Amino acid sequence: MGKQPAFGWELRVGAWEVEFWRGRVAEVLRAWGAPEDAVELGRLGVSELLTNVYKHAGGGRCLLQVSRNGGEAVVRVFDDSPGLPEISEPAWEAESGRGLWLLRAACPRVGWERVPAPLAGKCVWFACSLERGKGR
Repeated sequence: MGKQPAFGWELRVGAWEVEFWRGRVAEVLRAWGAPEDAVELGRLGVSELLTNVYKHAGGGRCLLQVSRNGGEAVVRVFDDSPGLPEISEPAWEAESGRGLWLLRAACPRVGWERVPAPLAGKCVWFACSLERGKGR
């Protein structure tokens, strides 16, 4: 099965809305027949990406997109912040800063790229397998 249309939502995310969007992404993945490990990875990943938008991209405005390409789902979050994420081993005594590191540990296909004008900003994404036993 080739690339299918994406689901996309423009939103202004607040801390209280992250769980709602985790649920929406889980619904999409389940509708595509994803195994439960991929659904949980999707929930973890969207939680991390949206929390980062809330904390680091002023105003919390973003576009959340979920697409299917063959046997994998790709979750993308676009925001207008020019700052690119860095993944490094976290300071374990710190109260935050572990999210993308943990996501990369659970899902090796994590990345980001700058988005050119007129949108200007970045896209942070992760991909997970929709095949049973291959949620990573």
